[in-house]
Amino acid sequence: MVRKFFARFVMMTALAVVTFSFALHEAEARQELSGSEIKSMITGKRIFLKVPFGGEFPLRYSSNGTVFGDGTALGLGKRMAPKEAGRWWVKNGQLCQQWKTWYKGQVACFRLFQLDDNELYWQRNDGRSGNARISN
Repeated sequence: MVRKFFARFVMMTALAVVTFSFALHEAEARQELSGSEIKSMITGKRIFLKVPFGGEFPLRYSSNGTVFGDGTALGLGKRMAPKEAGRWWVKNGQLCQQWKTWYKGQVACFRLFQLDDNELYWQRNDGRSGNARISN
């Protein structure tokens, strides 16, 4: 009985160590961007948000603080205006944006983490997160 308990204890401990190691590696692989890094990385670029059902949602960040979104290819016209312009800025090391009608005009801010040269991980202030790629 003691032997069985000890074996289970060792297995559970090993599983916990492996899980923690993967989580630590993933966190180390993400380099959080500073405010100035965010500005230089996205100004004048298109960011393609990866969506759960396999497509990408393009956003274009202009140097004048305007952001353009186009969800036409994703069929957004059924639920909301397929295209919209909003504004973007960087505050407290986060990318913030506000749309005229999308998301009821509420401000959303994002922490951005660089995964590699053209890949980002984003985490919105409401807890949602995902990946994106950067293009010219």
